[in-house]
Amino acid sequence: MTTLEDVISRSEHRNWLARISSKQLFWVFLAAVLACLALSLLTDSFATERNLFNVARNFAFVGIIAIGMTAVIASGGIDLSVGSSVVLSAMVISVTMEGGTPFLIAAPLALLAAVMVGALNGLLVAYAGMPPFVVTLGTLSAARSLAMVLSDNKMIWNFGPDHDLLIWVGGGSTLGVPHPLYVLALLAFIMSLVFKWTRWGQHLFAIGSNENAALLTGIAVRRMKVSTYVFSAFTAGLAGILMAGWLGSVTTNLGQAMELTVIAAAVIGGANLAGGEGNALGAVIGALLIEVIRNSLILLGISTFWQGMFIGTFIVVAVAFDRVRHFRS
Repeated sequence: MTTLEDVISRSEHRNWLARISSKQLFWVFLAAVLACLALSLLTDSFATERNLFNVARNFAFVGIIAIGMTAVIASGGIDLSVGSSVVLSAMVISVTMEGGTPFLIAAPLALLAAVMVGALNGLLVAYAGMPPFVVTLGTLSAARSLAMVLSDNKMIWNFGPDHDLLIWVGGGSTLGVPHPLYVLALLAFIMSLVFKWTRWGQHLFAIGSNENAALLTGIAVRRMKVSTYVFSAFTAGLAGILMAGWLGSVTTNLGQAMELTVIAAAVIGGANLAGGEGNALGAVIGALLIEVIRNSLILLGISTFWQGMFIGTFIVVAVAFDRVRHFRS
């Protein structure tokens, strides 16, 4: 005999499943898991320790920047200059360390250089009223040009007295886990809390949802916008330092066209290009899915020229899924 408690329990169970299945993050995570399982069955090299280590390290770089990009997109903006902030940060730490500057001084200088790019973006967008697309497209070119000037467009591979320390920070591992993945996990954890439980996070999504309403409620919209671009540039600068240590050398083509991959990871992870939505965990899972697909193309012998096609398709599908979900709701 079915009791009232059984009916209520089944109803709550169905509602829980409905809520989970309606989340874009759920489907992205499921796609990533299925892709990993398929590659493990189709290839002998995907599930190897070395390949999984490379996948974890590579997607960590994209995931770190994608968290910053999520903040910008959630506020209703876009940042096309993250790839150039990556190379500028990497070049600053490389040039200064080559000149004998210790890592503990060179790293903050590198982050400062990237943050200045973000501050410029934010000031022009928030206070000058310029379109984010145009502003960040301009700083994309300017920051990369500055990196060329700093290095005289040469490869830098000697990082001075603290050379081994930088290599360990970006390319080393602890307990078999690459260091960039630790940085990504810590950043994702902190920003998940910040996005959900702090006033900064609440104001961020309020601005992206309805900027005029945010103004009327007394939110400092302009300062908030500046802070989001600064944070985005900070994550790019952090990734630039780690990538310099991982590669063991820095050239001015580092981070080139990385903007598309980062934006794709954020959008696939649930960030709404119209603003007002996004989360740190989604950016991480989006980055993971993209790296798994990229890795699969290599392992299956498919030309890397197809990577752009897959990433572009994922952006369109993710945006289309989001539109359908909003239409149904």
